[in-house]
Amino acid sequence: MKSFAAFAIALLLLSVPGLAQKSAVFVTKGGAIGGYDPVAYFTESKPVKGTAALTYNWQGADWHFASQQHLDAFKADPRKYAPQYGGYCAYGTSQGYKAPTEPDAWTVANNKLYLNYNKKVKETWSKDQPGYIKKADANWPKVAKQE
Repeated sequence: MKSFAAFAIALLLLSVPGLAQKSAVFVTKGGAIGGYDPVAYFTESKPVKGTAALTYNWQGADWHFASQQHLDAFKADPRKYAPQYGGYCAYGTSQGYKAPTEPDAWTVANNKLYLNYNKKVKETWSKDQPGYIKKADANWPKVAKQE
């Protein structure tokens, strides 16, 4: 019985790296940024859930939109609307690692969308946003390659 338990634990530990986020874009079952419309953060100043009927694949991820106008705007200039750091937590990126995000923990600064792990982390992020952006920008090329 001990050998079976040891085998099961070893198998579990070996499978954990496979659960790591390998994509340069944070993707959940809902798609990029959890299926939320990236354009809505700019046009409606709030997170708005997109629909699978209005989907565009960019950088290997499905992006969902709440309207055809938002889809068209994104297609015309995806880098303008896509969140920085692939939609991973901006604060986490400033600290050198990938972390998931929540759609309601967001900021638009200098016409760029930044997402955070949660609202509490966003509070920390807000205390020195320019400094964290500078660190995250410097870290992103390396962080983007992390599994």
